[in-house]
Amino acid sequence: MEFRQLRFFVTLAEELHFGRAAAREHIVQSALSQQIQRLERELGVRLLDRSAHHVALTPAGAAFLAEARQVLASAQRAVAVAQQAGNPAPALQVGIVDAGYDSMPQILRAVQERFPELEIHQVEACIPDQFTFLADGRIDVGFGRASHAPPFVASELVRLDPLGILVADSHPFAALAGVPVPMLSAETLLLSPDGRAPEFNQFVVELCRSAGFVPTLYRGSVQSIRGAADLIDQGRCVACVPASYASEYPGIIWRPLTGPASLYPWSVLWRADDDNPHVRAVVSCAKALSGELNWLDPGQGNG
Repeated sequence: MEFRQLRFFVTLAEELHFGRAAAREHIVQSALSQQIQRLERELGVRLLDRSAHHVALTPAGAAFLAEARQVLASAQRAVAVAQQAGNPAPALQVGIVDAGYDSMPQILRAVQERFPELEIHQVEACIPDQFTFLADGRIDVGFGRASHAPPFVASELVRLDPLGILVADSHPFAALAGVPVPMLSAETLLLSPDGRAPEFNQFVVELCRSAGFVPTLYRGSVQSIRGAADLIDQGRCVACVPASYASEYPGIIWRPLTGPASLYPWSVLWRADDDNPHVRAVVSCAKALSGELNWLDPGQGNG
């Protein structure tokens, strides 16, 4: 088994589409398919269910995905440790929920302008994992919802992000300027796997309950918003995402939720006892950018 096979499998599990996964890995689709088939032969289990128009994880594939992510993350950490040992340049490990959200990239660009010599390494991790990684030093700064942060984690609220809904452009919601939350009661709602975004799932479910209904949940799962796009395009479900998710997909429309409007809170997270000047710089840049773009008052903002 090779690391590249694990990486190919994780990418395919996120996309659930051979063409898009191959494009992300910069290889031809046939080569990706061959590597996945080889991996399945070596493991002696089927990781994916395939058809002409559908790719889905088998139970074995879902279990393997979690372990594959950990192996790749460990390998990346080993590389980072080795590079840092041989390179005295200052480095910062930053936790992000998903590379598609635009808040932290904007903050880090501002930090990089102030400290051009600083090496910034982004680590994708759900919020519970970010708390763990802060505790053991694997990351220096995190970014996400701080409502369940442990006592050793300090936080600074920097963005209140309007929540919206992703639907197919043929869906009736696409013709609306805003979608009242109670209208979701008639829809099938796709949530992220709990291990990936439990705090966001809780926020969405609590929003539905505050509007007087328990949402009907899609019974399958995907590992990313990219993977959700096909299901949404087929009209099989809708999905809630904040406005700051920057990626766009053909045939998919984002509409804000209204009645009530809902704002998802993003905070910078760090160890309360950490006096690293680069950590403080992240917090300072985040607060400054929040003020410039009116992130805490999105009705007035331009970002």
